[in-house]
Amino acid sequence: MTQPVIGISAYREPARWGVWDMPAVLVPAGYVDHVAAAGGVPLVVPPASALHPDLLDRLDGLVLAGGADLDPSRYDEPPHPETAGWRPDRDAGELAMLAQALQRDLPVLGICRGLQIMAVHAGGRLEQHLPDVVGHEQHRPEPGRFGEHAVRTHPGSLVHRVLGDRIEVRSYHHQGVADPGSLAVTGWADDDTVEAVEIPGRRFALGVLWHPEAADDPRLFEALVAAARG
Repeated sequence: MTQPVIGISAYREPARWGVWDMPAVLVPAGYVDHVAAAGGVPLVVPPASALHPDLLDRLDGLVLAGGADLDPSRYDEPPHPETAGWRPDRDAGELAMLAQALQRDLPVLGICRGLQIMAVHAGGRLEQHLPDVVGHEQHRPEPGRFGEHAVRTHPGSLVHRVLGDRIEVRSYHHQGVADPGSLAVTGWADDDTVEAVEIPGRRFALGVLWHPEAADDPRLFEALVAAARG
């Protein structure tokens, strides 16, 4: 059986390696490793390439990876003082790539920022700084350290079928979903913040606000690759 090609949206960030210090296109290796272990062929997609009209002809599925905050103008709000460092190239490329993927009914898995891209594309809005709402920093305890918390899922949903009633997750986000737009909310943290969203009627269109690529549970990637096989 042919292995499905899974696009993974990439970062464009300042980076250092060896003797070099310059902008680089990169993605954490966990995304690539999980897709490969699930039987897919990972294809890293730089932000500029995401706008190419023929790109989706080469893909069988799509992972929208985590990363920087979205530009709040994308959902018609001024920036919160804690919202910073957005990447216009990623916003434009990933919103366009998501629109094309959904038009073709390609399987999509949005992770953290990827879920937020899905919400904005669906006409929703983001909560720009969750600690203002929930009163704690559990979702992003400190720079460079994942938070750990539980997520409960909606019975009968896609995320419930893949992961069951309740799971422990690793998260790293200070933003969340204020309005999911046309998305169905199917997962929540214990503080009732949105943790999973889906597009009903699609073959596989799921967003999670946590970071499965940073954990050992392969089930979301396995489910994505299985859906991409058709």
